[in-house]
Amino acid sequence: MWGFAFVAQRVGSDHVGPLTFTAVRFGLGALVLVPVIMVRDHLRRVPPDRRRAASRAVVVPGIITGVFLTIAVNLQQAAMSSTPAGDAAFITGLYMVFVPVIAAFRGRRSSLNTIVGVAASLAGLYLISVTDSFTIGTGEVLLILTCIPWAVQILLIEHYSPRLSALRFAVAQFVTCAALSSVAALVFEKAPFTGLGEAAVPLLYGGLVSVAIAFTLQVVGQRHALATHASLIMATESVFGAIGGALLLNENMGARGYVGAALMIAGIVVSQFGLPPAPLDSLSDAAEPAS
Repeated sequence: MWGFAFVAQRVGSDHVGPLTFTAVRFGLGALVLVPVIMVRDHLRRVPPDRRRAASRAVVVPGIITGVFLTIAVNLQQAAMSSTPAGDAAFITGLYMVFVPVIAAFRGRRSSLNTIVGVAASLAGLYLISVTDSFTIGTGEVLLILTCIPWAVQILLIEHYSPRLSALRFAVAQFVTCAALSSVAALVFEKAPFTGLGEAAVPLLYGGLVSVAIAFTLQVVGQRHALATHASLIMATESVFGAIGGALLLNENMGARGYVGAALMIAGIVVSQFGLPPAPLDSLSDAAEPAS
């Protein structure tokens, strides 16, 4: 779902500004989840006081996580106007290496595997991003900058999600991202919220599939998985982004690009070798308040 979203973002960037695309996309994702939460609460006969408590509990964590999501997504979307979907997917995949690196600052020591994985990924990133004339495009720079906020967002979800209503937490993230992006679009874009009709299909895919389903499943899944483990699985979006770019946009990364992509995937996988198993308390079926 995320991999093919790079195609939607690439096509959407031809018609609407990056901040507008993000605002509408995440607004749609939130709107889809709200009735799902209401129906689920009704079917489970959740008392009103528990519903209110569960909603209040996600506000601050959702805003904090949503701020990092907003930074990452908008930098990524801004890059899509000048970067092929396949290249963007693999460069974005570098955030999977940053997860264990940042986790090291929280007391998890980086292993030799992590160091080797980072080195291999950086070599792959060089082959994909830097041309024969030793220049790098603006889009590639923006995508590299997204790695840290993406990694922080993953670690924040690991920290917050086990004790919160997963669906409500997801909505809080999406609303924060949509609101901040809307304000930024009104301030910084010359023609905010125009061209939406031409970008309808990419927006629908980005909002309903990539956001409402995939980003929500990330929150649900990370209730029962360490961020470092989850990041390895999510790294496959790079592969599907390249496949989507090739099938739908006739993109070709070239021999140099595919070698770089292989190095990045190898680095991502190697960086995860030797990770300790998740502790039992992080995998326990925490009681969900009212999601």
